[in-house]
Amino acid sequence: MARFTQAELQTYYGASVPDLLPADDQPLRLLFVGINPGLWTAATQTHFAHPLNRFYPAIFRAGITTRPIDASAGMTPEDRDYFRARGIGFTNIVRRATAKASELGNAELKEGGAELFSLVTKRKPAVVAIAGITAYRTAFNRPKAKQGRQPEPLAGAELWVVPNPSGLNAHETVPTLAAAYADAARAAGII
Repeated sequence: MARFTQAELQTYYGASVPDLLPADDQPLRLLFVGINPGLWTAATQTHFAHPLNRFYPAIFRAGITTRPIDASAGMTPEDRDYFRARGIGFTNIVRRATAKASELGNAELKEGGAELFSLVTKRKPAVVAIAGITAYRTAFNRPKAKQGRQPEPLAGAELWVVPNPSGLNAHETVPTLAAAYADAARAAGII
């Protein structure tokens, strides 16, 4: 596992993390969407990489991956290829790294929602899974949205809002996250 001092992590404020997507000529079956990169994620250039983030244990438990992946030090090229080959991609609503998602403003989330809509229009994933109900509500002006499958698609993709796996979302557990992620993955034909 990588180790960073607080001072080192602070240098990643505002950095971005590139999307991890299959090649343009390959199918994108399931697009996971985070709120925005955390500082650890920016430092490792790997989505959901913080050691306390439950994303990778949850997708393994859900059967989305067939092997455990430790992304806390950054993904290996083999890990990245594994996701691409399975038709799984990663992006964020907002590209700017912060220590907490609560540092984002509503205008920034709405702008990020418009950019996500453009990406989905271009790449045409079968299913989009946004990890974070509050950010989704703000970014897409859906104040009463609930977690789960949404009644309206996003640019033609089936849309799911799933729990955020951050350690700050303490009421979720690996089993509850796995169940929510499995529902979206089944819809995408991943499991």
